[in-house]
Amino acid sequence: MKPALPALDATEVEALFDAIPEVLFFIKDREGRYTHVNATMLRRLGLRSRRDIIGKRASDVYPGGLAANYGLQDQQVLAGAVIDNLLELHLFSDQEPGWCLTCKRPLRVDGQVAGLVGISRDLAGREGLQADYGSLREALVHMNRHYAGNVRIQDLRAITGFSESKLERTFHKVFQLSPLQLLTRIRIQAAMHRLQGPGSIAGIAQACGFSDQSAFTRRFVALVGMTPGEYRRLRAGH
Repeated sequence: MKPALPALDATEVEALFDAIPEVLFFIKDREGRYTHVNATMLRRLGLRSRRDIIGKRASDVYPGGLAANYGLQDQQVLAGAVIDNLLELHLFSDQEPGWCLTCKRPLRVDGQVAGLVGISRDLAGREGLQADYGSLREALVHMNRHYAGNVRIQDLRAITGFSESKLERTFHKVFQLSPLQLLTRIRIQAAMHRLQGPGSIAGIAQACGFSDQSAFTRRFVALVGMTPGEYRRLRAGH
């Protein structure tokens, strides 16, 4: 029998994350409104007090494109989905975009989803990883520019100067993903953007580097939690 744990005080957890400057932490209610954030998030948004953000939604504090993506993620998590290590752009305190890995999970009270909790970890700022991240920056740029085509491991090795084993190790260390896993996520993110506009799902799959629509749909469901068609309908009603 597992030992019983005391109920967690969200304010204490919030204070704990205040001490980790490279991690953004937040809790939201079922309406997508912030109930707790850490100091890193305040600093990123240029806010002085938690009172300036508590009760607001992402659309109230982030630019439209970012806010729309965050809001859609929230809908998925509040429906029970789990988001693990999603590579995405965030705005830093100088308003420059930077890469982060985001995790979000439903918060359940008495078995019912009452909100969500999330963190985003800076890739460039994680202690001891600056040099490794720097060595992969050009490889990441290459992947983002050429995701629709055949991105080869040989190309990434040539860019970084790494052996294949070192390339795999460094990608796992920085992104917690293999190069091919990261490429798939970049392609899926590109597809999510394209699905907000016109174009057939098959055409979008091909434009984002997938060999066929069925392979695209399988990967999309695995990473997003719904089919491309369901995502398009949800986004259209957002």
